[in-house]
Amino acid sequence: MKKEELAKKLLSPSKNSKLEKFGRVLTFLCLALIVFIVAMILIFVAQRGLSTFFVDGISIKDFLFNSKWEPSSKSFGALPMIAGSFIVTILSALIATPVAIGAAVFMTEVSPRYGAKILQPVIELLTGIPSVVYGFIGLQVIVPLVRSIFGGTGFGILSGVAVLFVMILPTVTFMTVDSLKAVPRHYREASLAMGATRWQTIWRVVLNAAKPGIFTAVIFGMARAFGEALAIQMVVGNSAVIPNSLTTPAATLTSVLTMGIGNTVMGTVQNNVLWSLALVLLIMSLGFNMLVKFITRERKRNYAR
Repeated sequence: MKKEELAKKLLSPSKNSKLEKFGRVLTFLCLALIVFIVAMILIFVAQRGLSTFFVDGISIKDFLFNSKWEPSSKSFGALPMIAGSFIVTILSALIATPVAIGAAVFMTEVSPRYGAKILQPVIELLTGIPSVVYGFIGLQVIVPLVRSIFGGTGFGILSGVAVLFVMILPTVTFMTVDSLKAVPRHYREASLAMGATRWQTIWRVVLNAAKPGIFTAVIFGMARAFGEALAIQMVVGNSAVIPNSLTTPAATLTSVLTMGIGNTVMGTVQNNVLWSLALVLLIMSLGFNMLVKFITRERKRNYAR
């Protein structure tokens, strides 16, 4: 009887209403805390970054389109870092995308059993490796290899692309696998029933239906590559010039930030310019997120049709 009475008390309307109100308040506070933290980060970075233009008097046009970066002579042209970041990101995504799609197709369509036993643990292992380990391997293996094949110092865009290719491969692969698994089974059955081969079904039906999800995976991988700092800093060469080849040293937004932020005084022009680079990086990250939102919305509309 005591258990029954306790259950009645716990399940009583008054008790449920109080618990529901408490749960709503708790979840609202958690959400408000997250929104507050994100807003404070955006405001702080924007305030420090915009002070370069509105307090120190540096032209936005010169900052974005000037190719000369010499903080000692107060020449702050961010174009080499912006170009380096985009080149490394785009090239690594172009190389990683077909490999990730091939691995995802093998894991979901060709051999799910062996894919789950062999490929999935390997990709999960790649995901758990810290960035500094990737950078150290790139410094000890990739840079000497590039130097022996192409000459030069070995530091540059090519070495950075090789490191980022391995780093973003697990992200793109796992998200592509989820997209392929989300394709309804009757799509495959209808294609096979009409006489299509398995490869024709994969190529023309499954991949076509999962295209928005694959694009989302690629953009997430690009966002990871665009924001990577430590690994790319160790292999790219950190030379703030517009790269004229894939084997010459270059620089990215993140590499310049990690090298310079600790060597400047807070409030100086040199420090504010670094915050402006961080603002550019933040805006680009928000752009990647908005693009993902747009693709996800279009995918939901296509499935609804």
